Amino acid sequence: MRKKRTLRKPLRIDPNSKFITSVSRLENMTVVRSIRNGLVNMIPVLTIGAFALILNTLPIKAYQAFITTFAGGFLADIFHFVYSATFGTLSLYMTYFISRSFMKIKAVSRDVYSGAAVASLISFFILAGGHLESFGMNNMGPKSMFLAIITGLGSSSLYLFLHRRLRTKSLLSHGVDREFNRMLSTIFPVTIVVATFAVLNVLIIRIFDTESFLALIHLAFNRLFARGSADFFKGFFFVLLASVLWFFGIHGSDTLEGVMENFFTPGLAVNQAAVAAGASPQVILTKEFFDCFVLMGGCGATICLLISILIFSRNQARRGLGITAAFPMLFNINEMMVFGLPVIINPIMLVPFLTVPIVCYSVSYFAIYTGIVPMITSEVTWTTPILLGGYIATGSFAGSLLQLFNVALGVLIYFPFVRLLDAKTAEDGRQQYAAFIDFFRKNEQELTGSMLIERDDVYGDFAKGLCADLRADLRHGQDRVVLYYQPQYHYDGHCIGVEALLRWEHPEYGMIYPPLIIKFAEEGGFLPDLEENILLRALGDRPAVLERFGPDIKLSVNVTGTTVATPRYLQFCRQLNEKEPFAGRNICIEVTEQAALSFNDETIAALRELRKMGLGLAIDDFSMGQTSINYLKENLFTMIKLDGSLVKGLFTHQNCREIISSISHLAGSLSLTVLAEFVETEDQRWMLHNIGCDCYQGYLYSPAVDLSAGGEAR
Repeated sequence: MRKKRTLRKPLRIDPNSKFITSVSRLENMTVVRSIRNGLVNMIPVLTIGAFALILNTLPIKAYQAFITTFAGGFLADIFHFVYSATFGTLSLYMTYFISRSFMKIKAVSRDVYSGAAVASLISFFILAGGHLESFGMNNMGPKSMFLAIITGLGSSSLYLFLHRRLRTKSLLSHGVDREFNRMLSTIFPVTIVVATFAVLNVLIIRIFDTESFLALIHLAFNRLFARGSADFFKGFFFVLLASVLWFFGIHGSDTLEGVMENFFTPGLAVNQAAVAAGASPQVILTKEFFDCFVLMGGCGATICLLISILIFSRNQARRGLGITAAFPMLFNINEMMVFGLPVIINPIMLVPFLTVPIVCYSVSYFAIYTGIVPMITSEVTWTTPILLGGYIATGSFAGSLLQLFNVALGVLIYFPFVRLLDAKTAEDGRQQYAAFIDFFRKNEQELTGSMLIERDDVYGDFAKGLCADLRADLRHGQDRVVLYYQPQYHYDGHCIGVEALLRWEHPEYGMIYPPLIIKFAEEGGFLPDLEENILLRALGDRPAVLERFGPDIKLSVNVTGTTVATPRYLQFCRQLNEKEPFAGRNICIEVTEQAALSFNDETIAALRELRKMGLGLAIDDFSMGQTSINYLKENLFTMIKLDGSLVKGLFTHQNCREIISSISHLAGSLSLTVLAEFVETEDQRWMLHNIGCDCYQGYLYSPAVDLSAGGEAR
């Protein structure tokens, strides 16, 4: 018998608390959703770019010598081109994806997406470059992410407003290529959007005497740090501002690169000159100080967040993201974590994301100021992994220990917020699952022939997630996918059999609606694996089933009509039969009509072979339809189970009683057993007996029983 399963109970939160309500309200704002969804869509670009950057800057001298000299720098050129095409143009991708996400949230037709995207990209180029001669690749990289957000949202909003107000129509008559016609209809709103942003840029250039709107942004940030020396408070404000910018989806380090170059980068040269002159270095704040001791794992000291997730998080998707993002984060490239979690505009992560870098900054400043850790005197590439970077920068293991201490502090600070994030995600998931189940039950018949996981809406997204969870649980042998057993009784009161019923206990949503399990397995392409697994589990549970319900009972196992007659399933049963023959074990294959059996020669031959192995065959959901009647012609089945709607309609529809009576008489003439499901009352049992049906299954006798829980009914 299986051991009783124990599921860790996740932290629960009140979904109606003011904090959670405020968080949900903020997360559902169109602006926030557009930015976050746009950034998530950039993950493939970020991943490719991150690996190109790592391969190009790996701080190993022998490796660097190899990639720069091999075939005349062939490998270095490849990495550089990939980096330039990803991180080098990051703001272009961001503009496009934010625009696309905004239009998708507004539920406009796909025809409108292209016009808004074109308007956004042109507007970005206008505000980023000013005049053509001043525009360069530098304008399209991470430094322009703030501008990408402005143009992605601003131009898309204006385009959508114009599209709805102008009600543009196709400019050409019928007969012209439809796509060409549609694109011409975007000319007027695109033109107005572009003209608006061009006027804005010209005004900014002339009023502020600058090159472009982008240049004005960088000038404004630099002015914030114009006064004073590079002391503790200036460094403190730099870390805080960079973190705040990052939190809103703006690449803080690159946006403030001018500040870094002007105030902190020169500190290393000053220290090195002092050492060369035989004096003691005096400058604490250098670029390496921030890279090694504050931005460990990237902005927000997210190496601490990563460790906290891997140790404390119970959310499998979040842990999976952590594992995926771990390698680039070792080299301080954390966009996958920041955008994928997401940290961006996530109120729950605001406090630790701002606090951890400030704490690391303050602790590190104090450690170097007091002499506990030596001054920084060596240049360190910002992609140098933790521990190694601290040692190289200070020339001492004290630098590595300082990094470890900072990481430990950061993990402790992130820990409660990771748990809170888990709880919020779980509560959101429960609400989404309730809505999804309500949608599925209301449309179950219509959804039978369609693909849930291919839907381009929230239900499709949720279905994809559940399908992936089911696949993972099956693949890893989780005890959350189990069999319960519901007994079947004769009118005289003795148990004649049990049906193995598939159950899936999701760690967050509880018991999943059973028809969905088969639906997901079918759509995910692993239905044959699941149904083979069901038969194996049922056979493994058979000794416990016989002990619980009696030694002479029939054990029924469900198999869909799309699987039972396939060569694969037939071969699977042959192998089981060779190990231990089915004959004499009273095992019945119950064919469920997910899809009607096709009674061709191959199907009939397969079913006959199953019978010859000693397996019984039953038809589920039998009625008087032409399809069901066809199943009886070949004398292959030993039992028919009445369609549940017939039993439920016993006292409300005279026809249901007539149909059950006819089926019972027909089955009797063919020596078939008829079994009624969903029998819940004595009145139903009495009526069924009077019209010829004497075998029952339902809550009148017992719900499905979980053997691993000591026979607990479910």
